[in-house]
Amino acid sequence: MHKIFKLSLLLIFLSAPAFAQDSEESDNHTPLKTKGLNLGLYMGCYFANKYTATLYDGYGFDVDGKRNSFENSFMYQKIVMEYGGGYGQPDLIAEALGVQHGEWTFDESDMPINMKYAPSFLFGLNGRYSVDKHNAILLNLNLCKLNVTGNFTIMTMPPSSSTQINKAIKTCAIKGSEQRLSFQLGYQRLFGDNERINLLAEGGLHVTLAKFDKNEILIGDNLLIDLTSYYYQPGFPAYAVKKPVGVGFGAFAGLGVNANINELCKLQLVYNPSYEGVNIGPDPKFKLQHAIGLRIFYNF
Repeated sequence: MHKIFKLSLLLIFLSAPAFAQDSEESDNHTPLKTKGLNLGLYMGCYFANKYTATLYDGYGFDVDGKRNSFENSFMYQKIVMEYGGGYGQPDLIAEALGVQHGEWTFDESDMPINMKYAPSFLFGLNGRYSVDKHNAILLNLNLCKLNVTGNFTIMTMPPSSSTQINKAIKTCAIKGSEQRLSFQLGYQRLFGDNERINLLAEGGLHVTLAKFDKNEILIGDNLLIDLTSYYYQPGFPAYAVKKPVGVGFGAFAGLGVNANINELCKLQLVYNPSYEGVNIGPDPKFKLQHAIGLRIFYNF
């Protein structure tokens, strides 16, 4: 985000001599276009609300889209039953933790409770049709990939022959990723009569296509377990048959600065909050998301 601010300030600073030169030109200079189509690129930073991050907490969903119980959760099945010595298999969990079989436990109190999204880069193709000097119609298409992080625990115990009574808490990592494609249709207003720099405000319809990508846990230093292997597997009828995906609707707003560099190029530094329902998971709710970025337009 700091890089975006620095880049925008640098571009405006470098264009300042051009602004001054244009103001000193004679009256026969070519005026900037006040009507027409602008197409360009968007790059910014996206801050997702943590509400839907709980989809990646290792419980998973059944075929009806309901959250699994702990005993049916993806994490319990993977940690205890599949990798923890169940079904007569080797105890890879004990090996990863550096203990013996039977010297560790995992229960519902160890499940993740602190899942959150990390800030992510946001890229897009943006369009703008200027009706006149101050008013324009916006059509934006933006894409980002979100990373989700959190922690869970596993309790280890000393051997039965040991005189130690304290249990050791092993903290392990859980992570996930999600893809979001957003569509915005709205109105933008430029304020003031300056031909070069203006404040702007905007708002309109916001639509988001969200797709659950993957979910993994890391135990010890090397044991990486994929929790999404239950998806798309007909051999596991108790679990969801496909990864969660959905389309949600809402509204966006925006405040920023517009800079007309020359007849062919304009920059816009914009902060965009959006109030939307990200429609993945069993209980979607309207929440605020935030984005800040730089648009670079070419004037046709």
